[in-house]
Amino acid sequence: MADLPPWPAPRVEARLRRAKRRDTPYGRILGSMCTPPHPIARRAHGMFLETNLGDHTLFPGCRSIEEELIGMLGALAHHPHAAGYHTSGGTESNVQALRILRNLHRRTAHPNIVAPRSAHFSFEKAADLLRIEFRRAPLGADQRADPAAMERLMDRNTVGLVAVAGTTEFGQVDPIPEIGALARDHHVGLHVDGAFGALVIPFLPRPPRFDFRVPEVATLSIDPHKMGMATIPSGVLLARTQKLLDTLTVQTRYLPTKEQVTLAGTRSGAAAAATYAVLRHLGTSGMKRVVARCMENTRYLARRLTELGTPPLLEPPMNLVAFQVPNVEGAMRLLARRGWRVSRTHRPPALRIVVMPHVTRMALDRFLQDYQKVLRQL
Repeated sequence: MADLPPWPAPRVEARLRRAKRRDTPYGRILGSMCTPPHPIARRAHGMFLETNLGDHTLFPGCRSIEEELIGMLGALAHHPHAAGYHTSGGTESNVQALRILRNLHRRTAHPNIVAPRSAHFSFEKAADLLRIEFRRAPLGADQRADPAAMERLMDRNTVGLVAVAGTTEFGQVDPIPEIGALARDHHVGLHVDGAFGALVIPFLPRPPRFDFRVPEVATLSIDPHKMGMATIPSGVLLARTQKLLDTLTVQTRYLPTKEQVTLAGTRSGAAAAATYAVLRHLGTSGMKRVVARCMENTRYLARRLTELGTPPLLEPPMNLVAFQVPNVEGAMRLLARRGWRVSRTHRPPALRIVVMPHVTRMALDRFLQDYQKVLRQL
């Protein structure tokens, strides 16, 4: 084994600073669903750095914070008695949700899950891990799930359905009540991926039904490290009943806690505490103000893009704008040379901007100035 010589702390910290300077500052990031954590999240994270929720008998205080967090988010999702736990993010939450659907319906050796084409790529990871066939149904013209198209892919081996509340590419909310009816008629469960939308939709003036108000919704994923302004990584999986979570139980005989339903064994309590701190500090009124400000900037951006001749492909239902340009890849390269990091959609190809809390009106004006110059180069 090669020798690893020790470095004095100043040398280590200097190396870290050099690496940090290579990272893109959030002020230039327009294509990410993440955002800098709220100051109270940073402080809470530091307070709980050493905690391990994987053995909560050792850290009952942190466990109580997690339980309160699940209650708060459950109430926000119209089910204050929901079961759940803090995860590492949407991928873990989605893996666990598909495990639940599979474990509830062991009637087939060849299970499949049906989802809209817009479902996040984490479901492909989940399907691979769980040996489930993952079927993607085409979308409607509005980039939302088409329940009829989903039903055509269902058969006797279908063990569950997936719907999305806040699609990654367009921010659309699937017709979840209609997909719920489909799940009811075929006697399967429904998981809603609300990683992005679950902390946006409840704070909109006229929120669509997407959560536990739809009776067939069995599980819901939420990512507080997105619009919840928590530290990374922070996710939550909510389940309608504890019985659903119990389908994931494994024995942990050598620990004081004798069983787990979580995917990770060791789980840091720091991000859970950070998430709790932000939501408890801001409350409903504070979150409404954050979302309202993002939506105001979203509408401003959409209006300015329309004036420049590249209007949004769809009216933004959330704080995400997708708009077509003559050459998507070329535009991204030219914008990157000017320091702007935007992203793109896949089908149809378009530029994509997520108006997160760090994206200010001033930043949008600076971006639009550069964007006009880029347009002339395309």
